Amino acid sequence: MSSLRVLTGPIRLPFLILTPACVALGIAATVWRSVHIQALDVALVLVGAICLHIGVNALNEYYDFKSGLDFFTERTAFSGGSGTLPDNPDKASLAFATAVVSLVIAILIGFYFVHKRGLWLLPLGLLGIIIVVAYTEWITRSPLLCLVAPGLGFGPLMVMGTDFCLSGSYSWTAFFVSLVPFFLVSDLLLLNQFPDADADSKVGRRHLVINKGRAYSAVIYVVFLACAYLSMLAGYLLGYIPKAGFLGLGTLVLAVPLARGVLKYRDDMKRLVPYMAMNVIVNIATPTLMALGMIIWSA
Repeated sequence: MSSLRVLTGPIRLPFLILTPACVALGIAATVWRSVHIQALDVALVLVGAICLHIGVNALNEYYDFKSGLDFFTERTAFSGGSGTLPDNPDKASLAFATAVVSLVIAILIGFYFVHKRGLWLLPLGLLGIIIVVAYTEWITRSPLLCLVAPGLGFGPLMVMGTDFCLSGSYSWTAFFVSLVPFFLVSDLLLLNQFPDADADSKVGRRHLVINKGRAYSAVIYVVFLACAYLSMLAGYLLGYIPKAGFLGLGTLVLAVPLARGVLKYRDDMKRLVPYMAMNVIVNIATPTLMALGMIIWSA
C-alpha cells in the first residue's frame, strides 16, 4: 500500500475526476452542434487531458518539495499537497519523471490532432503546456496570473480544445460553456490557497490571498462563483447554450451556502474545510450536469 501511495500520491489521483467533467463539456458542445464524433478521438482527448492534469500535479508536488514548502504547509484534505515526497524524499525524481512522461504523452496526442484537424489547435495546446510547466515556479508569483491560470486551463483551453479536436472547428457554444469551469476552477484553487497562504509566502509566492488578504479574496471568490452561473444565462440569452444546459444550475443549492460560508469563515481554517469540500462538489457537479443535459437533449 505504501508503494502504491508513492506512485499515486504526486499525481493526486482523487483530484483527477475534475478532468473528465470538463472534457464532458467539450463533448457536449460538439454533440449539441450535431457533429459526428469518433470514439477513438474521445478516448485520446480524455487521455491527453488527464496526462496534462497529472503533469501539473506531479510538477507541483516536485517543486513544492524542492523549495521546502511541503515542510511549512499544514495540509488539509483539499490543500497542501499529498505529503508523499516529505515522507519519501528519495522518490522526488520519480515524481518529476511522472510529470515528464505525462507531458510527452499529452504532446504526442496533441500532434495527432494537429495533423488531423489543423494548425489552429496549436495556440491552445502551446498555452496549455506553458501553464503546466510554468504554474508552480512562475505563475504563482503573480496574483492575477495565479488567479486565472487554473480556470483558463480547465475552462477555455480544455473545453474548447476538446471541441476542436472532435469537430475540427471552434464554436461559441464551447466558449460560453467553458466560462463555467473557468470561473469555478479559478475559485477552486483560490479557496485552496486560504490555508496555505502563510506557508506559500515563505517560498516567494504572491497569489491573491497573500497579496490582498483573505477578506478581499473571499469577495473575489463569491464574484467568480456568481459569474459561473451568469455565464450559463449569458450563453443561453445569446443563443449558444440550450435550456438543457441549465441542469447545471442545480448546484446553486450548494453554491449559495458555500458563498456564505466562505465569507463568514474566511479566517477560520477548521470551519472553512467543509466549505472547501463543498467547493469541490460544485466544481465537478456543475459541468457534469450541464454536459449531461446537453447530450441527453441532443439524443
